[in-house]
Parts: sequence; C-alpha cells; structure tokens
Amino acid sequence: RILRQLQKDLRLKELPVHIECFDNSNFQGTDAVAACVVFKNAKPSKKDYRHFNIKTVEGPNDFASMEEVVYRRYKRLLDENQSLPQLIVIDGGKGQLSSALKSLKKLNLHNQIAIIGIAKKLEEIYFPNDPFPLHIDKKSESLKVIQHIRNEAHRFGITHHRKKRAKTSVQSSLDKIPGVGIKTKQLLLKEFKSVKKIKSASAEDFQKILGKKRGKIIFESVQKHLS
Repeated sequence: RILRQLQKDLRLKELPVHIECFDNSNFQGTDAVAACVVFKNAKPSKKDYRHFNIKTVEGPNDFASMEEVVYRRYKRLLDENQSLPQLIVIDGGKGQLSSALKSLKKLNLHNQIAIIGIAKKLEEIYFPNDPFPLHIDKKSESLKVIQHIRNEAHRFGITHHRKKRAKTSVQSSLDKIPGVGIKTKQLLLKEFKSVKKIKSASAEDFQKILGKKRGKIIFESVQKHLS
C-alpha cells in the first residue's frame, strides 16, 4: 500500500519495490566517503548496504563524488548481472541529482531507473529536467518513507566516515614515532586497535608482538613521542 502511494506521489512508471539511496560524507574535505542503502518492500535490506571510499576526487567536491559512486555502483550491478532498483534517491538537491544523472546516462540507465533528489531544508523533491520541486504533504506516508531512507543513508555514511577518520588519525599519530614503518604500524593497529591502547600498553605487550629487542625500542619510542 505504501509503495502504491509512493508510486502515485512520485509519478513512477513502476512500483518501487527496490529503492537505493546515496549520501556523501566528508569532514572539511578529507576522508570523503559515500554510503548506499538499499530498501526492499519499504524495509531496510542491510546485507545490501555498501560504503564507498572516494577514489577520483580531490578535496571537498560533493557533486563529483556523487557522480563517481553512482557510476561505480551501477557499473558493478550491470557487470554482475544483478537486479537494478526501480528508484534511486539522492540526498541533495538539483546539483547532486544532475551529477548522479550524468553517471546513469554514461551507463545508459537514465531511461530505465527513476531518480529523485531530496533537498534537506524544505524536504523538496527534485526530478531530472524539472526546475520546480515537488512538495509532498509533510504528513504523508510517502514523504516519511523517503525521509526514513535518506536518514538511514546519512546514518550509515556518518558511521563509516567516523571509523575512517579514527583510523586516519591513529595512523597519523603512529607516523610521529621514529622506527615505525608500514608493517609495524599494521601490526600495532591490528593488536591494539586505538592510539589510547597503544599508549597504555606495557613493554611486555610490545615485546610479545615485535620481539624482545625491537619491542623495547618501539615501546620507549611510543612513550617519548605519544605521551
């Protein structure tokens, strides 16, 4: 019933049984990531959620990031012959939507999959090639479903972004320690998981992982440079 209402409100050709939503997260332009959440029959299908680390874009550029992840997502689904959604929801207004649409055009999917953007402030719904947004009644179930999907994409993206940022900050802290190369860094991260735990580890803890002599040297180095 909700899906029929959604189909009617969004003027969709097909019933949107399978919906995917994209959200970008970056912190002052660093560690840019994007999230894609999948809903089937208006319920989250968490096993199908995906994260993307942005590969081709330098600095904070949400439009280019959106273009990249939408392309990667549907290129992959096509390559693997997987089912495509009936509806794509983009967290963002006209700019984000047109970036996503560029990628669908490259893949020749722009006539196969319906796509909309939802702009945050006024909860306006944007359609491709239509300058005027659609305002759905704030109390309508259709809007609630779209908001739920959008909020879920945002939550999922932020969680991944925090993890990535934490990992980056741990790595940059470890870069300050002389004698810690890539392999040692990986060993320490695998064992201790955080800078806090590395700082509070004993000399014996380091020696267990790195051997007696090297463990002692790195332990002393950590005490000197991280405390």
